[in-house]
Amino acid sequence: MNGSQDYLDDLLVRMAYHSSAIEGNTISLPQTVSIILEGTLPSQGKSIREFYEIDNHKQTFAFIESLLEKKESLQLSDVKEIHALLTDRLQHDKGQFKTQQNAIRGVEFKTATPEEAPQLMAQWIDNTNYRLGSSHNNSSLLEVLAETHIQFERIHPFYDGNGRTGRMILMYLSMGYLGAPIVIRKEWRGRYIEFLGEQDTQGLVQLFNESFEFERVRMTEFG
Repeated sequence: MNGSQDYLDDLLVRMAYHSSAIEGNTISLPQTVSIILEGTLPSQGKSIREFYEIDNHKQTFAFIESLLEKKESLQLSDVKEIHALLTDRLQHDKGQFKTQQNAIRGVEFKTATPEEAPQLMAQWIDNTNYRLGSSHNNSSLLEVLAETHIQFERIHPFYDGNGRTGRMILMYLSMGYLGAPIVIRKEWRGRYIEFLGEQDTQGLVQLFNESFEFERVRMTEFG
């Protein structure tokens, strides 16, 4: 993916803000700019946990960029590393698949059991890489990204941090295969969660396409 450093900085800030806000983080977009680009602490009233949730996106984004430079298929170890970097200083089990059952608020389906998660994730990796590699236009790529994103969230392989990890993987894969990132905005939270819960691939494709088209234009605005 081509993009100026200014655009990549802008993307990192927006990704950190929106993905964290979807999970309930209250740090604002201007505060996120200060944390990510200036290295400052947020003003009073914000928890250290919220700060780390934002700040951890810096090291995760750097790892994503290194993966893009290698131009290799996504590996299971990459998924674990993305989770470990995003949950650094937040979880004792960072980068490790869950050892106890978890659930997603407001949905009726059961996530994968701890025993199932490793095998299901190995299959998910193989399936995702194969299907993306076999897709030759943007519409089919967007559909594969939507379907595999739903599958990842249904497996819910980590005890916590699955949403942020899934969205970071989505951004990485879209940058690699579409040439522009997909960023789920905070304002879309309700529809996004609904589409995931109902396995509404086409609804998710519409969100993804809206973000994709926005990012393609925004990349040109930074030169």
